Amino acid sequence: MNRARKLLGAIALTTALTMTAACGAPSDGAGESDATDVKLRMTVWTSNEDQLKLFDTIAAAYRAENPEVASITFESLPFEDYNTTLTTQIAGGNAPDLAWMGDLSSDLIAADALVGLTDKLKATDGWQYDDLEASATKEFSRDGTLYAYPFSTSPFALYVNTDLLAKAGQKIDPKALTWDKVAAAGAAVHADTGKGGFVVRDFDYKSWNMLATVWTGFGAAAWSPDGKTCTFADPEMQQAFTFLHDAAFKTKAMPGPGTTADFFAGDAAFTVAQVSRASLLTDSFKYALYPLPTGPAGRYSVIGQAGVGVLAGGKHKTQATDFLAYLTNPANSQKLARFFPPPRKSLLTGAKLAADTKVLTAAQLQESVVDQLPDAVTLPNHTSPAEIAQKGKTALDAMWKADADIPAVLKSVCTAIEPILAK
Repeated sequence: MNRARKLLGAIALTTALTMTAACGAPSDGAGESDATDVKLRMTVWTSNEDQLKLFDTIAAAYRAENPEVASITFESLPFEDYNTTLTTQIAGGNAPDLAWMGDLSSDLIAADALVGLTDKLKATDGWQYDDLEASATKEFSRDGTLYAYPFSTSPFALYVNTDLLAKAGQKIDPKALTWDKVAAAGAAVHADTGKGGFVVRDFDYKSWNMLATVWTGFGAAAWSPDGKTCTFADPEMQQAFTFLHDAAFKTKAMPGPGTTADFFAGDAAFTVAQVSRASLLTDSFKYALYPLPTGPAGRYSVIGQAGVGVLAGGKHKTQATDFLAYLTNPANSQKLARFFPPPRKSLLTGAKLAADTKVLTAAQLQESVVDQLPDAVTLPNHTSPAEIAQKGKTALDAMWKADADIPAVLKSVCTAIEPILAK
């Protein structure tokens, strides 16, 4: 299912979200606070048994201290349908009490469908609000209020299959790693072994926002800082897409359309992926992990984020907000860090992040996670993400042909998405 369909509800139901938040939600009055048989429900997109077991353990400890909460259920929804299912639940008056969210966050915040968290978190004894990394909270905030806790803040990094490089007689210097050098080594690996060069994971010539992990290094952006003007036609973006187009069609440094190369299965020399994907690594080949290569605009860092928020249309906002504060306190954040890079500065050391992982070293995590967060930017995020993604993909489809007119294609992207940005 494509990105547009995944986010269909975010477009079609914005009005319903606002009405639900404003009119359909129970009040925060004494009746809710005094409830004695509270059943909380939180939607997530993970089905990982170890992650769900950890959530259940934390929930059980919370319930032991709060007997008015009879149950806390973690409802696992398929990732490909997650946004559609969540927005449908909200608009239908069946909103969960808490929910994970990614690029849906902008629409939910704009629709006033989330409960503000800042006051509660600051007032919770020992929560340590000032411990949050500023770059991690920006995407989930509006007018100084945090609406979702960024429980997973994972920088993108470059994974390297050093066995494939050696087989092709290639060496890279991690201290002078550039996109041009990655492309050259990737092309050599493909020519010598038939394997893929570099892969931008989850892009697959569909999810074009993933290419921000490359184009940011060229000084490019999808739209202006205020989100109202398309910048796809700018010279920096033209340079970035010329690099990508050449890699796909001229040098074969990047697998072309219709070709699959899974780095974690040993089928590519490099992949750009979040550090949280390290769980996919095995001992089937030797590997290394480095920060993203330097681009023409210099060093940069891009993060992918997931937040958890309290739904304004939920039945138990007070108790849900209290549980979120408990779930994300320093002690539980440290437990969750086993799976999700936390936004807390006190936990952001290579040694602490490496404590529960067997595949990455403290030095790798320090360099590729901790050192990258302060100046990191997020993947493109905007209200009406489904409509932007759909129209942008349709326009960019013309890019993935050997004879593409790159400037014309990028101009057509702006023609397609700028009316949405200007709304």
